[in-house]
Amino acid sequence: LFAIFAFATCGGYSGELRLSVDCANKSESDLSIDIAFAYPFRLHQVNFEAPTCEGKRRETLALIGDFSSSAEFFVTIAVFAFLYSLAATVVYIFFQNKYRENNRGPLIDFIVTVVFSFLWLVSSSAWAKGLSDVKVATDPDEVLLLMSACKQQSNKCLPVRSPVMSSLNTSVVFGYLNFILWAGNIWFVFKETGWHSSGQRHAADTMEKQPSGYNQGGYNQDSYGPAGGYNQPGSYGQVGEYGQSQSYGQSGPTSFANQI
Repeated sequence: LFAIFAFATCGGYSGELRLSVDCANKSESDLSIDIAFAYPFRLHQVNFEAPTCEGKRRETLALIGDFSSSAEFFVTIAVFAFLYSLAATVVYIFFQNKYRENNRGPLIDFIVTVVFSFLWLVSSSAWAKGLSDVKVATDPDEVLLLMSACKQQSNKCLPVRSPVMSSLNTSVVFGYLNFILWAGNIWFVFKETGWHSSGQRHAADTMEKQPSGYNQGGYNQDSYGPAGGYNQPGSYGQVGEYGQSQSYGQSGPTSFANQI
């Protein structure tokens, strides 16, 4: 729906401005000069006639600028985004099993979502710049400067009506809203891929292996356990050579004392 609003408000636009040229000789004046333009905003092809205030001679002029590239790029992205969204909705509802088969569907969906997010940002920014240029090129005060009659102080040139640009402003807003929607959808599509599930499994396996390896290590085995060399009644605990030599350990100080 947001994609439809984006390309409809831009691709279906048509505007008009009206000017008046009041010559010193009233019979040569033209108080209603209508200039109509529309998508794709090839303004240099929009021609109109204006009086020269020099007899009955009239001049043919054209608006300045060609802004079709940014406008058509924006509309093209919106149309393809709408078609892909429609196709994805059908797949989600009716072909869920094939979508999850071999994890190929989620991966393709993830890549396309990232690409469309980037294209929405680029096209919306380009069209926002193009729209500002269209507003300048269709400003009645700027168009009056193109007329030779308006360069003479004896003639009065006035803007009568400016074009309404509200729908074009709305198209830019919908463009950035589409970028936010598609960029936010990246996370939800990523959760459907195998990358997210494999990352969770790897984290779970790591948490399970750490305590098991620590508890089963050398610290809890025989070396320090009840059956270990230090705790077992081994050579130091039993009555061995060193155990029997207690007489030697006691006789040393006793004999030394008797000698003294």
